[in-house]
Amino acid sequence: VQVVESGGGLVQPGGSLRLSCAASGFTFRSYTMSWYRQAPGKERELVASITSVGGSTNYADSVKGRFTISRDNAKNTVYLQMNSLKPEDTAVYYCKGYVYWGQGTQVTVSS
Repeated sequence: VQVVESGGGLVQPGGSLRLSCAASGFTFRSYTMSWYRQAPGKERELVASITSVGGSTNYADSVKGRFTISRDNAKNTVYLQMNSLKPEDTAVYYCKGYVYWGQGTQVTVSS
């Protein structure tokens, strides 16, 4: 099983990033996929999730209207489009599918 995030980096406040998560080794299309984040000294929190059937989405209040989660079942990939980024979005972002986690990708929002 592999869950691999990419797309993190340093961005200025107000900027955008798109994270990708490529998964293999399990039936991707059958499971809800989620993005979590963990900032230094804080607990890991759910950012967004998308269901396997119908693609219903759910977002943390702190990112509603700014982040969009999507998935491409043909590519076994889930995305997180992040717009209007704020310094408080700085964290390591993790992808989760079923019980499997990726290694995380760092997002830093700073001028």
